[in-house]
Amino acid sequence: MKGHILAMSMLKVLGQTALYNSYYHLKFPKIMPANFTISILYTCNSRCKTCNVWKKRVDNLTVEEYDKIFHSVGHDPYWITISGGEPFLRADIDEIAKVVYQRSSPGILNIPTNGLLTRRIPEKVEAIARSCPKQELVINLSLDGVGEEHDEIRGVKGNFKRSLETWAELKKLQKGLKNLTLGVHTVISVYNVKRIAEIEDYLVEHLEPNNFISEIAEERIELATIGTGITPLAEDYEQAVSHLQQKIRQSEFKGVARISQAFRYRYYNFVKQYMYDKRQIIPCKAGVASTHIAPDGNVWGCCIRAESLGNLRDHDYNFPKIWFNQKADAFRRSVKNKECHCPLANASYTNMLAHYPTLAAVGTDLLLNRYPKPYTQTKPNGDHEPS
Repeated sequence: MKGHILAMSMLKVLGQTALYNSYYHLKFPKIMPANFTISILYTCNSRCKTCNVWKKRVDNLTVEEYDKIFHSVGHDPYWITISGGEPFLRADIDEIAKVVYQRSSPGILNIPTNGLLTRRIPEKVEAIARSCPKQELVINLSLDGVGEEHDEIRGVKGNFKRSLETWAELKKLQKGLKNLTLGVHTVISVYNVKRIAEIEDYLVEHLEPNNFISEIAEERIELATIGTGITPLAEDYEQAVSHLQQKIRQSEFKGVARISQAFRYRYYNFVKQYMYDKRQIIPCKAGVASTHIAPDGNVWGCCIRAESLGNLRDHDYNFPKIWFNQKADAFRRSVKNKECHCPLANASYTNMLAHYPTLAAVGTDLLLNRYPKPYTQTKPNGDHEPS
């Protein structure tokens, strides 16, 4: 079931690649995003060193408002992420997921969590999985260390223990839910970058997730982390991610898992190159193929710039009215002109699917059963190659 749903979702976006590229270059034909992130609240019960989003206060959209929004969106999305804050702090998260599923039928629904709500999370995950049977439900548990190290980074004593209790219940659920995928997500920051190898080895061995993914800690307007210094040095990140790439090379993935790991491997190369060069490595389709809806109804082209293209409450909850307005056009021109750059994982995977050279490279890798060399600017003596 999982592989079939993921394969169909990838085929759907690949079939629309020409349309996204046409809209990116020619502004025609008008097309809706394939990748939606909806932050349903900023409230959080963690106090992470890498995120201050919990300090924000807004009037959150209701279930009824999400129903209107995704009625206007239609069936174009193939991947929808329900994020936060801690999304499971909303007691109605299962209702939100249900209306999104009924209105837009995404192939994949992704929900990250800190795992602190040991009773509510498994209950809501089961309710969502059963009410959305024809989509893959991906739950990513966020773990940035092992034991007290994780608790220190996340600012909650006993966090790691409670997260593992939640994980154990989710693993039990997975046995009876064919559409449930469980992953572990680690934010690589200055606080853990030099221990990523040990962290990943421990988590993969002891938790046995379907996926292990990582994202680099960034200073974002959305997360109120500008000026915090949480982003690791390029050379430290390079070494950490090269370990993750080596683990991918050593693993014997098959089928759809092999395809997803091939894209993940390329993504790590792109981010390493970005860390040194600070530029768009491949064209960014934020504002074309991907979008973000903030908890208060503001529509963003991406969460890094967090520039409102319009508020859905001011536009009768009609997403297309905002997506095709002048502000959105100006945002797309800015991104196309490379006035911004970032390594945001969620948008990057969509960018890769909409980038013909990357598709051709990944296809060649799969046919020849190989991985490319890990990107590096570090010489054996620790110096760096010129950019």
